[in-house]
Amino acid sequence: MPLSPGLVYLALRLPRLLAPPLIVYSLKLVADSFTFAIPTWVTVAACLLSGPALLTVSVLYNDHVVRREAAARGAIVCPSAPNMRGGLGILFTNFDNMYPGEPIVQTCELLGHTFRWRVFLQDRIFTAEPDNIKAILATEFNGFEKGAEFRDVMEPLLGTGVFAADGDMFHRQMTRPFFHRERISDFDLFDTHAEHAIALCKARLREGHAVDFQDMVARFTMDTASAFLFGRDVRSLAEGLPYPHTHTPSGSSAAPAHAADPASAFAAAFQEAQTVTAQRMRLGPHWPLAEFWVDKLARPMGVVRAFLDPILAEAVERKRRASASTVPAGVATQNEKLTDGAMHVPDREVQEGESLLDHMVNYTEDHTILRDEILNITAAGRDTTACLLTFTVYMLAEHPPVLEKLRSEILRLVGPERRPTYDDFREMKYLRAVLNETLRLYCPVPFNMRNACQPTLFRSSNGGPPIYVPAGTRTPFATIVMHRRKDLWGPDALKFDPDRFLDERLHKYLTPNPFIFLPFNAGPRICLGQQFAYHEASFFLVRLLQTFSGVTLDTVAQPPHARPPPEWKMPDNDKSGWLAHEKVRPRSHLTMYVKGGLWVRLQEAPAGEAEVQSV
Repeated sequence: MPLSPGLVYLALRLPRLLAPPLIVYSLKLVADSFTFAIPTWVTVAACLLSGPALLTVSVLYNDHVVRREAAARGAIVCPSAPNMRGGLGILFTNFDNMYPGEPIVQTCELLGHTFRWRVFLQDRIFTAEPDNIKAILATEFNGFEKGAEFRDVMEPLLGTGVFAADGDMFHRQMTRPFFHRERISDFDLFDTHAEHAIALCKARLREGHAVDFQDMVARFTMDTASAFLFGRDVRSLAEGLPYPHTHTPSGSSAAPAHAADPASAFAAAFQEAQTVTAQRMRLGPHWPLAEFWVDKLARPMGVVRAFLDPILAEAVERKRRASASTVPAGVATQNEKLTDGAMHVPDREVQEGESLLDHMVNYTEDHTILRDEILNITAAGRDTTACLLTFTVYMLAEHPPVLEKLRSEILRLVGPERRPTYDDFREMKYLRAVLNETLRLYCPVPFNMRNACQPTLFRSSNGGPPIYVPAGTRTPFATIVMHRRKDLWGPDALKFDPDRFLDERLHKYLTPNPFIFLPFNAGPRICLGQQFAYHEASFFLVRLLQTFSGVTLDTVAQPPHARPPPEWKMPDNDKSGWLAHEKVRPRSHLTMYVKGGLWVRLQEAPAGEAEVQSV
């Protein structure tokens, strides 16, 4: 039985913790040998205080070194956020009522958009400054890495996959060709599962109940992703949709037992694992203190592996059978095997209808590498697209004129029934603007993290001297904060207005400074599936608005524990202006989501109404 995380944490640090009091006690023994009597209480006090004293001296000395190095470069030390309990305040912070990124905004108003926050006596330099994020992601890309600490936290969830790995690994070589084609088969997947989801939605609405739109699109993206990634539809939509908390199940209307379904269990376990990982990320290397006796990732990741491993084994066996039937025994292939199980394979042509897993087994048969890569792409593709669709419909419910204008474009260019095409999406400027505006205000990945692997300089928010970033410093950046800055997007930055991506504001703000909008990252690690995500979200919205003419929030169906806290409405608690207007409670683990689901009612388009508008 493995040791608990807390015991391992203490065991690794015990020598460092015991060294100061042992040195003090050794000095006491030396003094005794010279008949220099030291009172027992002095010895005990010195032993107890030696550790904190050494730590304090170490921190003060490190601060002195940083100031000296900054001065030598004509820079300043990064402004420091007020911190309590020596940086341990994060242990006492209740994140449940917090809006993602909102506390950072308040600190930015005091110190500027780049500031230092000390967590467990370790400095982190946060930034929401476009030039600094540009340096991290692009212009000084080689000076930043995910870092050992990030990898240690993410490894149990994502392993060595593309989003957790540093360096020029082969992961992007494996997946890049798969995302560089516009495949008709992708639209076949979208259409099949969108039709199923919308049919379930209509049935539930006709029962008189609201629909959890977030759950529905999570199932839509799960089924699409499973077919796209594994070549196997897990049919999570077949399990039906959940009922609102106000519904009393009886007979045939009883809510389905989602937990018993393998696909639903996988999705729930993967979300739980992401939540635990996000909590670990906040605590850094000290996360075992919050999971002292129980590894909270063990159970959900066991469910994830149990679901994926048979699928991986089947794909590898299928590839081996195909290879055996085409390559004579004893004849070497052009692939050079590596020690880690990967192959040096030239970028191969992706076949129409081929799944990502079938494509990747041509590069490696290592189950761990394949599982890590699949989980990375699942997190990036399934969860982020579900987030985009959820918050887009939330915004359409809150802004009926936008919905009406978008639906008018859909009916004009596609009509009430026809399946949209790639060419249609190129013409649908307002649809892309609606998606971009949603990505701006509710970016699926609101925070990201890098580690400075060499000393560097950040731009100061107030135009003053540059800010010194020592080597080894963690550099989180808050995309959600940057996306909502009024000095970057104009005085109406907090308003949902898709026209800002079409009118003069586009040329005033975004065109001269494209790094103010980074929903898909940038630089060498830009999201490979960016266009796939746009296409999937666009396709579903077109099909949805061909069927329904209106959408409203159902606040009664929303679980009471998931409603926005009353204090969000108080002006003193909403200094950022982010909270008071929210009708749902946005949350974030690795990606954004709505706590408790997005419960809506949709109005079916009247018979003949769509045809009239399409003329």
